[in-house]
Amino acid sequence: MQISVTFRHMEPSEVLRNYAIERVKKVKKFLEGFAEANVTLSIEKFRHIAEVNILANGAKIVGQEETNDMYSAIDLVMDKIEKQVKRHREKVKDKKSVSNTRPPRTVGINILSYDRSEGENAPRIIKSERHLAKPMYLDEAVMQLDVLDNEFLVFTNAESETINVLYKRKDGDYGLIEPEPK
Repeated sequence: MQISVTFRHMEPSEVLRNYAIERVKKVKKFLEGFAEANVTLSIEKFRHIAEVNILANGAKIVGQEETNDMYSAIDLVMDKIEKQVKRHREKVKDKKSVSNTRPPRTVGINILSYDRSEGENAPRIIKSERHLAKPMYLDEAVMQLDVLDNEFLVFTNAESETINVLYKRKDGDYGLIEPEPK
């Protein structure tokens, strides 16, 4: 568990740092697998801006507020974060019942390469990986792909119970590969 507080365009204040850390700790108790929180406090002209980023158990929770007072900006952003955390907890709790009923499957992935200098037309396997395809819904898979910062994610679709591949497209959107029903 790591909580960091960064000050931008203002003098660091130990009192303000401790206040922000205490507010984050209150929200932390609602999160399973709390990994890290980054709090950024900044002043731009007359605006006091508080931004909070929390990574916890595959969820990325972000909030930002600006007011005329830094303490009220921290309070407002933490209220916003708390609502997001509660929404995330409800979503996970609803989906856990489905996810826990089916065991994850292991899926093998082979990356093929053509070696045309030898004159063979058959591809060679140059890398092989094994991934655990956990049951999850599509929106969970999108969140997981964002947090893991991978190009793709292999998972078992909790609705269709089939192996799916979610990938990031070059235009910033996502693509989904799902098998055709027989």
